[in-house]
Amino acid sequence: MTESRLVVVTGGARGLGRAIVEAFPEDRVVIGDLRIELAEQTAAELRTAGQQVSAHPLDIADTGSVRAFAAHVAELGGAQVLVNNAAKADRVGGDTFWELEDQSFDQLLRINATGTWLVSKHLVRPMLERRSGVIINLASDAAYYGSPRLVHYVASKGAVLAMTRTMARDAGPHGIRVNAVAPGLTRVEATESVPADRYALYADHRALDRDQVPGDVASVVAFLASDAASYLTGQTIVVDGGFVMPT
Repeated sequence: MTESRLVVVTGGARGLGRAIVEAFPEDRVVIGDLRIELAEQTAAELRTAGQQVSAHPLDIADTGSVRAFAAHVAELGGAQVLVNNAAKADRVGGDTFWELEDQSFDQLLRINATGTWLVSKHLVRPMLERRSGVIINLASDAAYYGSPRLVHYVASKGAVLAMTRTMARDAGPHGIRVNAVAPGLTRVEATESVPADRYALYADHRALDRDQVPGDVASVVAFLASDAASYLTGQTIVVDGGFVMPT
């Protein structure tokens, strides 16, 4: 019998993150989340359903928290799959780039871009030693579309797209694959505050005529983590029903 992998999903307590956790039913999964009580509740519910899931506190924007989380994961044997899902979407459809406060821009870059790099940096160590592993970064189709009044979020997710390519080149010689998934506007708790006009924009311009749900993204993440994607690295798969079609 093949030994189960250790999969780490940041921001896995709810919404898209939880769907990603559920996409690894045969593996041991560690949820890293700032909302530890919710993460522990999610882990308990999934254990009741028969899945091997645990939760540990993680603030991806705090170096000390990331180091402590990495030490915990190392004690469990080290991640074989890392899914960098944790992020923040702030003031969607709010300020133009000239109206946005400096602090808001800096904060979102720290969480979404620097946080993705920090977690990857500290959790990749066991992968380097084993000369195998998979890192999957969650970006956004907003970085391709250039969503208006959302410059800080678009910049942060554009950084994730660019980092994915460099990370793939750095890690490839060590047997580690790095890819990204760029979801569109997905119906989850975190997007409940998105203005109605943004939902209408997606509805009017998607090639596929239905709302996007978490499972649409989670299934692609699971594919990228599988042997079926063993020769894929440095790539971004856009999952948004054909809203943007990058060349």
